[in-house]
Amino acid sequence: MAAALHSRLPELGERIAQRIRSDVDAYDEESLIPFDSLRRSCTANADLVLSHLGHADAPDPSPARETGRVRAEQGVPLADTLHAYRVGFELLWTEILLESRTHPEVSDDQLVSQSAEIWALFGLYAEAVAAAYRETSAELTSQGHARRSALVEALFTGVLADRTTLWEAARELGLPEHGPYAVAAAAAGAPGQEPLAGIEAVLRQAQLASAWRLLPDHQIGVIALPTPAAESAVLRVLRRAQARVGVSPCFPSLRDTPQALRFARLALAGLRGTGPGVARFDDNPLAMVVAAAPAEAAHLVGVVLQPLVDLPVAERARLLETLEHWFGAAGSATEAAQGLFVHPNTVRYRLRRIEELTGRSLSDPRAVADIGAALLAVRNAGVGPGEQPPPAPD
Repeated sequence: MAAALHSRLPELGERIAQRIRSDVDAYDEESLIPFDSLRRSCTANADLVLSHLGHADAPDPSPARETGRVRAEQGVPLADTLHAYRVGFELLWTEILLESRTHPEVSDDQLVSQSAEIWALFGLYAEAVAAAYRETSAELTSQGHARRSALVEALFTGVLADRTTLWEAARELGLPEHGPYAVAAAAAGAPGQEPLAGIEAVLRQAQLASAWRLLPDHQIGVIALPTPAAESAVLRVLRRAQARVGVSPCFPSLRDTPQALRFARLALAGLRGTGPGVARFDDNPLAMVVAAAPAEAAHLVGVVLQPLVDLPVAERARLLETLEHWFGAAGSATEAAQGLFVHPNTVRYRLRRIEELTGRSLSDPRAVADIGAALLAVRNAGVGPGEQPPPAPD
């Protein structure tokens, strides 16, 4: 019977292919699975089964593995691939039963015995299909992640400068060709740790496209902002992540991604405290500029606030705290006094003391700018009001 069916193998392979195409939806798309490819696969697998039955040799799962590999590359779901395999085996078994009617010497007991072997073969080959499918899918996924990571890295390093290349990268990363965009940089708690685990999926659920890369000390990403409300939505997502994150200003072209990454890192460096938080560069650009140059900032503290820094701890703490509240109150001694729980005249007295020590008048905008920048430098150094700022480098 196997030999008789083997002689009609091309016709049998085509009939199996036609049955699979009609019974399994995923196989009905010519652009996904060309019929010639399907026919060749069906013929090879039928040849495999019939050769085994005709010669009783050891099963060879290589055609089944090839089927699993090809279907994974074509993007056919594994469930549909196994369904198609079952359809093929059922048709082949039906043909064997029909052929048996022309062989009176074949008993029903022999058919029952052979059916057990056929379905044992189906199980063996189905396992081979599934194993090859999963291996290929894992390899393709790994390759996709590697290519995506390389494209994101190229965006952040400025390697992609040509407009056509940028457009192709945006399309492959699922980003719009035109901005606005923003870059986020999150500090990793340990090398290789994702501070924003699953962030791309969370943003995708919010209809926000993004692309991310994990570095040893940071997780960085570029995020598309298609609507005016998108930036607020991104900030809400980032705050829920309970990580330390810096966010760049919005920018119109992916060509500007490297500079935006620098801004995001500066925003992260200027984030106060040690706990979770999100800092936007645009929220306090002067603080970001001060954070960008720590050595120069330390020198600025020495030039502008050194007489104040040299005071005894208690007095230095009072004056620095008063300056903080006065700047926070936009120069209002009355509002600063409310925050300090003192009389406004006490605030005015302390401000005059600061003017005397620094030789700078708080009514002079240039002096106020110098003192404000120096105060930011003290804050960015992580120094509390009663602590000693680091000395300026020699």
